[in-house]
Amino acid sequence: MTEPAPKPSVIRKRADFLAANRGIRVARPGFVLLARPNGLGEVRYGITVTRKIGNAVVRNRMKRRFRELLRAALPLEGLAGHDHVLIGREGGVERDFARLREELSMALTRAGEGKGDPPRGARGPRRQPGKMHGRGR
Repeated sequence: MTEPAPKPSVIRKRADFLAANRGIRVARPGFVLLARPNGLGEVRYGITVTRKIGNAVVRNRMKRRFRELLRAALPLEGLAGHDHVLIGREGGVERDFARLREELSMALTRAGEGKGDPPRGARGPRRQPGKMHGRGR
């Protein structure tokens, strides 16, 4: 009989979340998956849902759904020795749970192949140093 996969542990430190942001990024309609080797040899996960998504009730509901998705998927499909971070997106709460599961599976497959989305560029236009904006200031 095969031994069950170990349970993934939870990422708790901000530095680990920031480090995951430098890894592979796979965007889906309900979430963005970040994956990065952690050097610990264990599978870890973290969840981020910002206030742009909704009030506390909505954010907590989304986090509960993501937590359940990750607990089910990571022991089987997770990348060994990687940190996985799910960032909630606007339509993630209303999406069908089965569809979210499929999207997570596809995102984990893409991340395992190293096929992430291109890195995010700088937000907005770059300002030239010393150039003032506004009413002729």
